[in-house]
Amino acid sequence: MATLYQLHSTMDKLRHSTEEMALTWRAGDSIILLGATVTFVEWLNAYLGDSDIEGITAIYALADDVANLSDNTTAKLNLNAKLADVLTDNEWVTMTQDPQFDKVVTISL
Repeated sequence: MATLYQLHSTMDKLRHSTEEMALTWRAGDSIILLGATVTFVEWLNAYLGDSDIEGITAIYALADDVANLSDNTTAKLNLNAKLADVLTDNEWVTMTQDPQFDKVVTISL
């Protein structure tokens, strides 16, 4: 079984959020970036590299959150290469109910 981490963090709290996530992380878990957190994907990847988090199955973002970014920001972030998928709200809800996830944990600091 795996955990789906819903990460909603500001840039100044992202390292701490990553440290909190590492406390219960198991290989095979996934992350969905909520709100503006998607804009910090480069920093998240750096913090993940500094942590004990290994075996990430996928990192996702919400379509509405990505749509709020300018085209220039989206291109610079190269989200297609960094995210497994961009989910609609309905796909996100369905994912949280998927039996592959034994729990859904929200980290919002």
